[in-house]
Amino acid sequence: MNLARSFFCIALAIAGLIGTVHPTAQAAQPTGPSDKDIVDAYHYFLGRLLVLRQEHLDLEGTGRWNVVVHRGAGGVASANPNLDVTYSEAWVAVDKDSCTIVELPVIRPRYYTVQVLNAWGETVVNINERNFPERPAGKFGLCARGVEIALPPDSLRIDMPGKKLRVLIRIELGANPAEAVKLQSQIKLYPTGKPRVEPAVEILMFENERLPRVEAFNRAEAILKIEPDTNPGTALLQAKVRTVAKAAGDVEELKRIDGVIVKQAIPLLQQAVARLGTTKNGWSRLATIGNYGPDFLTRTAVNLAGIWANNTREVVYFSSHIDDKGVRLNGSYDYTLTFPKSLRPESLARHFWSVTAVDSVKSQVIDNPLKRYLLNDQSKLQPNKDGSVTLTFAAKQPAGTPEPNWLPTPAGQNFNLTFRFYAPGERVVTGGYFPPPLVKKN
Repeated sequence: MNLARSFFCIALAIAGLIGTVHPTAQAAQPTGPSDKDIVDAYHYFLGRLLVLRQEHLDLEGTGRWNVVVHRGAGGVASANPNLDVTYSEAWVAVDKDSCTIVELPVIRPRYYTVQVLNAWGETVVNINERNFPERPAGKFGLCARGVEIALPPDSLRIDMPGKKLRVLIRIELGANPAEAVKLQSQIKLYPTGKPRVEPAVEILMFENERLPRVEAFNRAEAILKIEPDTNPGTALLQAKVRTVAKAAGDVEELKRIDGVIVKQAIPLLQQAVARLGTTKNGWSRLATIGNYGPDFLTRTAVNLAGIWANNTREVVYFSSHIDDKGVRLNGSYDYTLTFPKSLRPESLARHFWSVTAVDSVKSQVIDNPLKRYLLNDQSKLQPNKDGSVTLTFAAKQPAGTPEPNWLPTPAGQNFNLTFRFYAPGERVVTGGYFPPPLVKKN
């Protein structure tokens, strides 16, 4: 899943949650966990189930641990494609007998990062020249915390909080995509030994449109004991999960817990997803992402909306589906986005920026004779006389619009825009900046 999807689409995608379940009667006088404890337990634990579900989906029947998979660059067929970077991924297992080595070639001056996440969807570390300025390339050893293992010479050890990890590697395509693909192929990932990989705990698989109810707690104890959650306040939350799971052993309590999940927990989660974005100038961005601290509800909402989110130090996404008047973007009209000279997009990111248009039905890029699917720092934009720069979004190139500044949109159809800043500047990171509003021109 890709966080570039606009937040209004995320809300719509789960808007049917309530309609897919059938409430059962709630006990008049609860004797087990309180409603609030049930809701907290569900919101907390579902975040872990979403990662566990992904482990099952990705690894079912393959067992491909500690193997990096390099994905092709520039594919446009998927929903909300990321056309800025190469993309590589791996599921990593470490234990008392084995670390996993990530070998990186020298990658400069282009953007890159090795994002490592734990089994709760929390970003543990990004390996790149910004976080490791004294060691931007070479061998990095991902090891279980507290374990003494000899690493290959010249390896930099990075302790991990658990035994199962998700690794996502991105390299900027930039002006020379072939070079980026070549660098991607030089990345290596391998274990130092033979780690014992615990099979994923079996769960009842589910779809986002039909979330689990009380059955979410069926294997709670087995799931909680295998991968630690190091965020603040988790001991109390895990105690609530265990209490709810135990109470569900009683038939009447099981019915009551199920009712609380249906009537309270799922609707509140739906509201949390809808509130993920902070909106200004018609653009929305996630307020908290990648690292959540005690905010377990936001972590679960993000895992549901777009799993494997990175933090705002690495990339910030802005999504829009409306113009400056609050009217839905549609390819029947032309729109402009003007950045003043002092705040042109290249000044807001240490590496690069991009903007992509997708249709509002399948979230796919718009086919066009130019085969142009985004504008970015490689687009050779023509500035205005005052030094500002204007981007134009239209089904056909408007008269007077420089061709490099034009991104085609779908004629007569609604569409969405996603703006990305990679290695964003401080003002973007802290939420002090939003792109200018989109102005309808006809």
